[in-house]
Amino acid sequence: STGAQVQVAGDMLPNSTERAVTISGTPDAIIQCVKQICVVMLESPPKGATIPYRPKPASTPVIFAGGQAYTIQGQYAIPHPDQLTKLHQLAMQQTPFTPLGQTTPAFPGEKLPLHSSEEAQNLMGQSSGLDASPPASTHELTIPNDLIGCIIGRQGTKINEIRQMSGAQIKIANATEGSSERQITITGTPANISLAQYLINAS
Repeated sequence: STGAQVQVAGDMLPNSTERAVTISGTPDAIIQCVKQICVVMLESPPKGATIPYRPKPASTPVIFAGGQAYTIQGQYAIPHPDQLTKLHQLAMQQTPFTPLGQTTPAFPGEKLPLHSSEEAQNLMGQSSGLDASPPASTHELTIPNDLIGCIIGRQGTKINEIRQMSGAQIKIANATEGSSERQITITGTPANISLAQYLINAS
C-alpha cells in the first residue's frame, strides 16, 4: 500500500530477539511504511519477552571527510548511507566554515589558506571576529500521540540516541487533555536541528 520495499532479515540481531528490517523507496513511501509498521506493532504487542538489540560500541562515530560521511567499523572507515552525507553537505552550506585544512573564505573574493594549527585555532576562535558555532535556534514539531512511543523508545533509549547523534536539545511536551498531538521542541544549530528532524522522521 505504501510502494516501499521491505526486507526482513532472516537472522536475529546479536544477543537479542529483534531482527533488522530494511525499508527502501522514496522518502514519502519510507515514512508511510514506517507509520504502517508502527501501527502493526501497536495493534499486535510482542508475545513473550523482548531482548532489545544493543549495538557495540553503543554509538558508531560518524566522521565527515571530503563531503562524505563514514562510520568506523573495526579498523576501517566505511562510507555511510547517502542521507547522512547529503545532510552533512546541507549543514555545511548553512555554516560559515568549510572543514579545516581546506581554504576558508575570510572575506568575499579572498581566500585565506591555513598554514598552521595555531592559525586555524585563531580562525575558529573569537579573534577572527566570527563566532565558531552558528547561533542556536529553536524548531517546533507536532507528532501524533500514537507515534510518540516510536520516538521515545523503551525507557527513553531512542530519544537519548537521537539527542546524542544530533547534538540538539530535544524536549517533548507532556500530553495535553483532548489533544491527539504532542509538541517537540528542538534547540541547536541549524545543522543539529536538521539532523534531529531527520532522525525523528526516520524513527
